[in-house]
Amino acid sequence: MRNQKGSFEFVMVSETYSADLKGRQSVRTTFKLPPRCIDALSLLAAQLGIKQKSIFDHLVDDTRVLQALAREFEQRQPADQNRVAKTYVISRKTLENLEQVSKRFQTPRDALVEFSIERIMPLLQEEKNKHKNRKKLRSGLDRFLQEGRALLKEADKLLDRDDPAFQRIYQMVGAVSGGHDEIEAIIEKGQGLEEF
Repeated sequence: MRNQKGSFEFVMVSETYSADLKGRQSVRTTFKLPPRCIDALSLLAAQLGIKQKSIFDHLVDDTRVLQALAREFEQRQPADQNRVAKTYVISRKTLENLEQVSKRFQTPRDALVEFSIERIMPLLQEEKNKHKNRKKLRSGLDRFLQEGRALLKEADKLLDRDDPAFQRIYQMVGAVSGGHDEIEAIIEKGQGLEEF
């Protein structure tokens, strides 16, 4: 920012702002989690097209929710099952919140993370149902594209290629073909949900 003499003045950054920026720094940390939780986080991130870090931070960043999960810990112990060490990139603030709640309520970090991830299971089930419905539409979409291509072939026999009606049919079939490919990619992306 320039003052009246034309020289720059330096604006002091508040400590709060600085702490907020530091809290957004990414850190790596490892948790031992059931494979189902690891898969759930990975699948949801792929399905929604967002980073696992974003989901992780969203799930674990809310201190009040973490505290509620910590209070439930004694009634709801994690099932003894195989656990896998998995390293995640999360924000420093998220990690600090997690460690504070873990220490205050004497609840293992891994259990808090596991319980937090379990909160996305209904969302994954919803995505799985959407995937099934998309697959039900697949054969109808295939027929729709085939009929459009057949119509384009007929138009090519009956009309000149520079005819405005032919041009519109050509554009329509191109749009249907592009949409068909995009829907196929969406269905392909959801294949991992079938085994979950």
